[in-house]
Amino acid sequence: MNVHIGIIGGSGLYDMAELTAREEKIVGTPFGDPSGPYVIGTLRGKRVAFLARHGVGHRILPTEINFRANIYGFKVLGVERILSASAVGSLKEEYKPLDILVPDQFFDRTKGRISTFFGRGLVAHIAFAHPLCGDLSAIAADSAQKVGATVHRGGTYVNMEGPQFSTLAESKLYRSWGMDVIGMTNLQEAKLAREAEICYATLALVTDYDCWHPDHDSVTVEMIIGNLMQNAKTAQQAIAEAVGRIPATRTCGCKDALATAIITRPEAVPAQTKKDLAPIVGKYIK
Repeated sequence: MNVHIGIIGGSGLYDMAELTAREEKIVGTPFGDPSGPYVIGTLRGKRVAFLARHGVGHRILPTEINFRANIYGFKVLGVERILSASAVGSLKEEYKPLDILVPDQFFDRTKGRISTFFGRGLVAHIAFAHPLCGDLSAIAADSAQKVGATVHRGGTYVNMEGPQFSTLAESKLYRSWGMDVIGMTNLQEAKLAREAEICYATLALVTDYDCWHPDHDSVTVEMIIGNLMQNAKTAQQAIAEAVGRIPATRTCGCKDALATAIITRPEAVPAQTKKDLAPIVGKYIK
């Protein structure tokens, strides 16, 4: 059975309890090692690949994640859709801890992270106005609602650098801009997934109000960890439900994202670059 669905677990979500018939697969990439072995298993009758983005035991800082290797590995495995779970802080009163927001936009506050497969003699510019797959996001939101979560559809995820949390001035500024939640990991995954023509959706799991909130100073690490664990349980249920609902064929634009994006003439692409990116550009450049 082919693996067409990928799952990326964030803080607190290091495994999928329902996965059966498991095997670990180590995937080498031209960009180095992914965060760890991919756990291939069966979930709701479908073969999926699970990856903990921070590694086993949560060893990898957001800045240190090898996003290119992680997404490339999924592509090599045959993955066409990725469901991602991510712990976030809330920038609005109405997004309460334990709520789930399924964003439809990102705002980039990272500094110098590599978030493209291209370069080294091959230029491509993908459209990214709508950075998340609308079809997959709708399935994710419906599934989270089905398992009893309070779900918010649409909103902007601010991707900050970290690993420190925001200053109060930053938090207030993001609120004045109308941003919704803040996290440290998902934007690069979305960019690379789009370049790899993989559908991508995020379940943003609210663990706390960011430091703007008047009650913030009473928040303890224990409370955050408790919310993380509860969120992880809800996320597992929502993702399992979503996997069961995903149709066999894709009708969204994600599957052809590179069709009009590659600028470089095929004969000008260096052989090594062509070879390294074959899983991604092979259907356009022979």
